[in-house]
Amino acid sequence: MAAHSAEGFPNLLAGRERTAVRLAEMRERVAGVPLPADAAIVLFGSWGRGELTAHSDDDWLLLVDGALRAEHEPVVAELRALLGAEDRKPGTQEVFGAPASAQALARRIGLDEDTNRSLTRRMLLLLESVPVGGDAAYERCWVHVLDSYLEDATKDFRPPRFLLNDLVRYWRTICVDFVGKQREDEEKWGLRNAKLRTGRKVLFAAGLLPILLCDRYRQPDMRDFLVTQLRAPATDRLAAAFAAYDLRDGGGRALDAYDRWIGMLDDDATRAELAAVRRETADDSDAYARVRRSGRELEAGLLALLFETPLVVLVREYGVF
Repeated sequence: MAAHSAEGFPNLLAGRERTAVRLAEMRERVAGVPLPADAAIVLFGSWGRGELTAHSDDDWLLLVDGALRAEHEPVVAELRALLGAEDRKPGTQEVFGAPASAQALARRIGLDEDTNRSLTRRMLLLLESVPVGGDAAYERCWVHVLDSYLEDATKDFRPPRFLLNDLVRYWRTICVDFVGKQREDEEKWGLRNAKLRTGRKVLFAAGLLPILLCDRYRQPDMRDFLVTQLRAPATDRLAAAFAAYDLRDGGGRALDAYDRWIGMLDDDATRAELAAVRRETADDSDAYARVRRSGRELEAGLLALLFETPLVVLVREYGVF
C-alpha cells in the first residue's frame, strides 16, 4: 500500500519502530512485578495500534482470567506506582489503571450491568491491546471475550451480528460521549474533535471491515479469520481491505491522510495549538484546518471502500437494521 501513497507513511512506520522499542522497555520495566498466573498487564490505545508518539498515554489494565481476588490488589498498587510516576498517566474516566475481570467483561454484554466502562474495555481489548506481562493469561482472556460474541454465530457466510452490533454501539457511544465530555470540559474540545475525525474512525473501520468480511467463511472458520485480523494493527487491516477490493490508490490516499495526523500528534507545536482550539475558534486555527482536511480525506477513502465496492451489499444488509 505504501507504493500507492504519496510519501510512504513515514509517521506510521516511525510509530511502529518506536512502539517496538518502547514495548521492549516496558516489558523490562514491569518484569519485577509479581504477577499471579491468572493475570496480565495489558496496554491499550496507541500501544496496541503500534502508533506511539512522544505524547502517548500509558493506558493499562491488570486483566484477570477469572474473578478478581485480594491477591490482585497489591499488584495493581505496584503498577499504579510504577506506571503513574511520569506525565503519561491513565485517562480520567477510570477505564484504565485498574483491575478487570475478563469473565465479567464477557458475561456482561448488554443490559444494565454492561456499563460504558465495561463496553470500552471489552472493545479496546479486542481492537487495540497488547500485553507486556502475563502473555498466556492475556491470550486466554482475549479469546474468551471473542468467543463470547461468537457463541450465537451459527450461520455460514454472514457476519456475526452480536459482535457487529456491539461494535456499532461502541462507535455511537464514542460519538455521543464526545458531546457529553464537551459539556463537562470545553478545554479539550480541539484534541477530542481531531481524534474523533481521525483515530476513532480508524478504530471503528478496522473492526467493522473484518466483521463484514466474515461473510466469506463458514461458521467454524470465522473465529480463525477474526483472530488473525484483529491481532494485526488497525492500519494493516485497513490496507488489506483496500487491497482486497483493488482500491490501492484510494487506500494510499486515505492512509496518507491518517499518516499526516500521526505526524501532527507527534509535533509539539501542532499538538499545543489543537489543545488550545475551542469550538468557537476552530475556523481560525491552521492546525485544525489541516486535521479537518486529513479527516475528510480519510473518510472519503473509507466511504469509497464501503459503498463503491461489493461491500455495499453487506453494509446495506447488516449495517443499518
